[in-house]
Amino acid sequence: MQDYSSYDALGLAALVRAGDVGAVELVDAAAARIERLDPAVNAVVFADVDRARATAAGPLPDGPFTGVPFLVKDFGIGVEGWPRTSGSVFCKAVVDREDTGLARRYREAGVVMLGRGASSEYGIVGNVETTAHGAVRNPWNPAHIAGGSSGGSAAAVAAGIVPMAHASDGLGSIRIPAACCGLVGMKPTRDRVPNLPDGFDYAMGFCVDHVVTRSVRDSAAMLDATGVPEAGSPYAVPAKAGAYLAEVERGAGRLRIAWSSETPSGKPIDPDVRAALERTAATLAALGHEVREDGLGVDQRALARARAPVSAANFAAGMRRVIDEVGREPREDELEPLTWTALQASRAVTGEQAFWGYQELRKLTRAVVRRFDEIDVFLCPVMSAPPPPIGFTDPATVPPGEIGKRQVALFPFAAVFNFTGQPSVSLPLGTSTDGLPIGMMFTARYADEATLYRLAGQLEKEMPWVDRRPAVWM
Repeated sequence: MQDYSSYDALGLAALVRAGDVGAVELVDAAAARIERLDPAVNAVVFADVDRARATAAGPLPDGPFTGVPFLVKDFGIGVEGWPRTSGSVFCKAVVDREDTGLARRYREAGVVMLGRGASSEYGIVGNVETTAHGAVRNPWNPAHIAGGSSGGSAAAVAAGIVPMAHASDGLGSIRIPAACCGLVGMKPTRDRVPNLPDGFDYAMGFCVDHVVTRSVRDSAAMLDATGVPEAGSPYAVPAKAGAYLAEVERGAGRLRIAWSSETPSGKPIDPDVRAALERTAATLAALGHEVREDGLGVDQRALARARAPVSAANFAAGMRRVIDEVGREPREDELEPLTWTALQASRAVTGEQAFWGYQELRKLTRAVVRRFDEIDVFLCPVMSAPPPPIGFTDPATVPPGEIGKRQVALFPFAAVFNFTGQPSVSLPLGTSTDGLPIGMMFTARYADEATLYRLAGQLEKEMPWVDRRPAVWM
């Protein structure tokens, strides 16, 4: 199927339903692209092609994505019989005995599980360069990063290996790789996509799962399929008014949109990013929205102080689960220097410090949520600069403290909306002077993905990106 990569996931599923192509042909097309393209981007850390062919040949669920090849991030979600290294040498022997709840929901949506996309080690870094698997490279320019921690999924989608892939986001790990690779990356509302009873409340609801896609409609349709309430969820997510897929084609109306390039440090953002932001704001005004430059007024330093013990305690607890899976403590040479340092520091955090931090986060984020009484959408960049070169945040070569400083400077915008739980989406609305994607981030009120999908659908038509092709493409 020579034009496989020109279709989005819903488009491929429509071909399968019409009998114009078989699901096995789609698996073969994806497998051919892994063989030909993945050496250039290093996105796929595990491929289960024979099992995918067998699944595609058998009866498939009648879902919105029947027959569509799909990658799962190599972190967090279990798939029966597959390795799950979490980007780490320490977990090289971990194999999941069964699908976790979200994997089952993906299968029910009709996708054919093909393999795993690379993750940074335990999702710590906003880029994927690991001792276990090497660096994931950006299909637009392989000398630059693809973002992270869902970088493998994003690079594979951008290169046309699969039209859609699983991703997760704890501090920006859906939106950052989407921005780096020119994709749509929706971070849903907290617990909109639960991992069912066999999962657990990782990061106290800060971390969420969804997908990275090339089209807005694919993102919306997958959220329709997987965003189903779970009994006993610790977070009450208001029910949606209707299908998100239908919202994509609805008019966005006249929205009150505030935008800002304000960074916690006060340093200006890259000129290319600033130009893309101003162009997006001007386009929104021309579309009839009420647009004004106005920041959120967040005390980012206070937010960072509150987040530190919470993130540390969560990491210590997460690593305890990893250690239980492996059956022993890690040796220092089995973890990257950043991870080893983080583990030692996190174990020193007290319960008092962790709960103080969580309580402070709740106080600080209420002020952010109240700002949305006055606006419908907040616009800012995803990153302060275009994707930097490979090595800029490499955990193996850059000292841990320096990586922290570089991450704070490069990714200053995304994390606050993990703490508030609000939906936030990256759209590929800009390009740097040297041809790298620049993502713009739109955030709405808690549980209001519908507004974001309406606005994203409008911008997809007004500022189209779907026909752009990266350097690595088949």
